[in-house]
Amino acid sequence: MIDRKQQQETTDGSPGSNGMQGTGIKVSIQGYEGSFHQVAARQFFGKNVEVIPCATFREVTRIASSKKESNGGVMAIENSIAGSILPNYNLLQKSTLKIIGEIYLPIKQQLLVNPGVQLEDIREVHSHHMAIQQCLEYLDKYNWKLVETEDTALSAKHVHQHRSKHIAAIASKLAADLFNLEVIAPNIHTMKNNYTRFLVLQPEEVAQPVGDADKASVSFITDHSRGSLARVLTRIADGGINLSKLQSFPIPGSDWKYSFHADMEFTTQDQFEEVVKSMKPITEELKVYGVYKNGKTVD
Repeated sequence: MIDRKQQQETTDGSPGSNGMQGTGIKVSIQGYEGSFHQVAARQFFGKNVEVIPCATFREVTRIASSKKESNGGVMAIENSIAGSILPNYNLLQKSTLKIIGEIYLPIKQQLLVNPGVQLEDIREVHSHHMAIQQCLEYLDKYNWKLVETEDTALSAKHVHQHRSKHIAAIASKLAADLFNLEVIAPNIHTMKNNYTRFLVLQPEEVAQPVGDADKASVSFITDHSRGSLARVLTRIADGGINLSKLQSFPIPGSDWKYSFHADMEFTTQDQFEEVVKSMKPITEELKVYGVYKNGKTVD
């Protein structure tokens, strides 16, 4: 069971205001050790959190749903530049997982090399294609061969394992720490205001209420009548709730019907519950994915 208090621990492993640490917590993540998913998990639970690397997001949700295998999972849901990761909303919808928290993580790409390697030694740079794209303004200054791989952290691991002085990797600072690599060029990403939002997930049957919650994620379906969505949005606005995200999804097999994912920010949980109550009579289906603490962007 993941205690909300445990997320107060800072990323350096020191206990937060509640004095609790993330020891004994095991969560599934997409990617390898040293990935930004692990950075996000550490930001939420502290450096002692154990991660279960997964090849796919589907595997992340499967393991996060299993009380025997994990205490939950951490899954990316959107990026400030690339937008929503739509398949992950579908995975969330099909699961019985609850959202118990979120992390807004700045994506800072580092150029990593083995100890002692100089810039003039580099001939190739390996990383995930998205990471390479994010750093092209810097990379274009050099005549390096750019090699796309399946994962940033795995690229860093391979640079470490092969001990090459001619290959560099683009990955996180955590990957440098884990694989004994040096950051030869820090923060080489072009867009400095690049954040990924991660959801912290836990099985519904063990998820505990978050006492200081001020945000919720819900899914609802409207009927096919004119103005049905507008009526729902009016109820949300009249309740004094800020709609921070609205994402539509076509319902497979339906006649142009849509479901909607909404992120709602509120002052008190009573306020949120009143709005949900007012929404139910004008929606065909309504599901609350989680009521949790609004994540904050950090540098």
